Amino acid sequence: MPGGHALGVVNVSKRFRKRDKEIVAVSELSFDAAPGEFISVIGPSGCGKSTLFNIIGGFLSDYEGQILLDGSANMQRRAIGTVFQEESTFPWRTTLQNVMLPLETTAMSKSERIDRAMHFIKLVGLEGFEDSYPSELSGGMRQRTAIARTLAFDPKVLLMDEPFASLDEQTRLLLGDKVLQIQQQLNQTTLLITHNITEAVQLSDRVVIMTYRPGRLRRVVPIDLPRPRTSEIVSSQRFGELVGVIWNDLREEASKGMIDAETRLVATSA
Repeated sequence: MPGGHALGVVNVSKRFRKRDKEIVAVSELSFDAAPGEFISVIGPSGCGKSTLFNIIGGFLSDYEGQILLDGSANMQRRAIGTVFQEESTFPWRTTLQNVMLPLETTAMSKSERIDRAMHFIKLVGLEGFEDSYPSELSGGMRQRTAIARTLAFDPKVLLMDEPFASLDEQTRLLLGDKVLQIQQQLNQTTLLITHNITEAVQLSDRVVIMTYRPGRLRRVVPIDLPRPRTSEIVSSQRFGELVGVIWNDLREEASKGMIDAETRLVATSA
């Protein structure tokens, strides 16, 4: 792996044992992210995206290959901040209290924790809602709270697993604008796991396409759209061309998954 990368995924493989059968979820997958780069990983259902998220996030340790941060395999767990697809705010905490949560184990004074949390609440556009509880916020606002909480402890890499999947398309696009604004302002290295092609092209510098199981690298597509970038870009001709390039690859890989599922269904019913 060449130097100068904030994140390196190097020949990563993961196998699971299901009953008497071994399933290879990810096989010899390699890619990298430069400091401040936004990378999306996309692939058909069953390609190992969630497995990859769990490996990079430190939730799975039994795998082959290496995850490197700044060129080192001796990474600290807190160096990678994770935002999940599922609801992850604590309902009994206000927005401010949710964002302050990861700071409570630091040496910061309470006033410093409040100041830092308020900084990120303002950054994600939730100023005025710091005393609101999650039940009083929309789904998009709750996800912005989760993003602010993750950014509050200054991770080297922000890792997101389909954080907008439960939102409607308009909210996804507008929240994408906010994520782009934050990422540009902080120069935050970001890795997004997604199945949404529009989202991947809207946000990314490069898109990593995975094959159907086992998940390997099919190709990396550079997104040569100008920055700063907003959701207005989705109506451009070049945006449509990039979506088409990625969809052609995904369609082929998804077709393999459908054929595999049909074959297994026939085998079990025979």
